Amino acid sequence: MKKTMLLTLALVCGITTEAFAQDTIHTVQSGDTLWKIAQKYQSGISEIVAANPSISNPAIIYVGQRIKVPTMTDVKSQESEVLRLVNAERARAGVKPLTMNWQLERVARYKCQDMINKNYFSHTSPTYGSPFTMMQNFGIQFSAAGENIAKGQRSPAEVMNSWMNSPGHRSNILSGTYTQIGVGLAKDSSGTSYWTQMFIR
Repeated sequence: MKKTMLLTLALVCGITTEAFAQDTIHTVQSGDTLWKIAQKYQSGISEIVAANPSISNPAIIYVGQRIKVPTMTDVKSQESEVLRLVNAERARAGVKPLTMNWQLERVARYKCQDMINKNYFSHTSPTYGSPFTMMQNFGIQFSAAGENIAKGQRSPAEVMNSWMNSPGHRSNILSGTYTQIGVGLAKDSSGTSYWTQMFIR
């Protein structure tokens, strides 16, 4: 019998995911910085540095240098499918669609990986604190925020079905308060999926 878990939370006011890593090679051009490269590929500087042990100082890169950028295509396609399903549910409910915020998506993915690394399933992280503190510490600004997490569902459809059949999670998904979302996914060494939705306005 498979085990799945759900939690929901709302408030008004160097991570690795090796199982999914797929690299793109970026050749440094004049004017490039790691920040610009991270923005271009919607990745994080810490992920790029982790994938390139030869970069000893992230402030120094050279024209012509070949840099691996972890793009995580498989993970992002599943996260995008969750977003599509969220907006389909919102359309049925007559609620405006959410836009994907890639920086929030990255934070949501960090939360999934942290739950795996620290062996917990909770909105409160021993590493980052509450979801709201975590968002703020990563530079995410919001006037309202919420989080849904889940564990054990094997696909975007399955996790969305679980969330939509839980009143608290459904409320976050269909809330007209939120305007943006980040969806995160990570798998542990046994293949168990951890899912996070972070909502903001």
